[in-house]
Amino acid sequence: MMKQVCVLGGSGFVGSAIVRQLSLAGYSVNVLTRKREASKHLILLANVAVLECDVMDDTSLKQALKGSDVVINLIGVLHDSKKASFKTMHAELPMRVAALCVKLGIKRLLHMSALQASQQAPSQYLKSKAEGEQALLRQAQSLSVTIFRPSIIFGRGDGFINLFAQLIKLLPVILLAKPNAKFQPIYVEDVARAFVMAIDHVDAFGKIYDLGGPKVYTLRQLVNYVAFTLNKKRPIVGLSNMLSYLQAFAMELLPVKLMTRDNVRSMEVDSICVTSFPAFLGFSPAALETVVPDYLREDNPRNAYNRFRAGAGR
Repeated sequence: MMKQVCVLGGSGFVGSAIVRQLSLAGYSVNVLTRKREASKHLILLANVAVLECDVMDDTSLKQALKGSDVVINLIGVLHDSKKASFKTMHAELPMRVAALCVKLGIKRLLHMSALQASQQAPSQYLKSKAEGEQALLRQAQSLSVTIFRPSIIFGRGDGFINLFAQLIKLLPVILLAKPNAKFQPIYVEDVARAFVMAIDHVDAFGKIYDLGGPKVYTLRQLVNYVAFTLNKKRPIVGLSNMLSYLQAFAMELLPVKLMTRDNVRSMEVDSICVTSFPAFLGFSPAALETVVPDYLREDNPRNAYNRFRAGAGR
């Protein structure tokens, strides 16, 4: 019988990749979302149903989880707010999901955390991620949990490489906070593959895995690489710690938060793997250089087609 997987946060960048791979692997998938209209790209996938659900309401969430064999929680926020605080989304929500899984007899839960999540971390983002991990592990006797901690995730439609690409196109000079912060970027399809492969892998039960690509970069190196790929020459001015926090404070005042002081605090610990890539997966993660040019360069046929579709309103 086909296994039923319920995905929370399945309509976002990472979630969409996971849902596509679940569909290809033959799972029946329910994607929970606040607005079904925002998940149109998933509706046509085989064996995928998109369900509107308020995950903050236990009654609605319990109803949506009923009948699932596996639950995948990908919900997270980059910026703290009254509507969606770190504590609510990263600590309390996983605890509620785990409790409902136990109540409903669901035995398998996979969860997205973050590299360097720790109670001793300098940022509230990373501390709240660690709280969520601990809440899940407390249910270990009743629930088989696997937690993945990725570094920054890249791929077509990402919010990191593409953000710097836009800034490079718009600005004559890049003022870069924390230029020496280190990252180990991982391809979104490799993250998705890890989640799907771990579902039935008994060795992954009760484990926490770091996920990173084959190479470590400083933030300056990443921005330089994006500029090189776009064939744009831009001076990059690395900001001191004090100026990094000042820039973040100024950005917090903007209507759309691109960066906050808590984001800068997160960069005080290098987002690199403590452990090697999970051996049970049996593959090596893709290098950033083999993927990024395909979606950043505007001169390839696929990007020309995408621009045509966007212009036509499709």
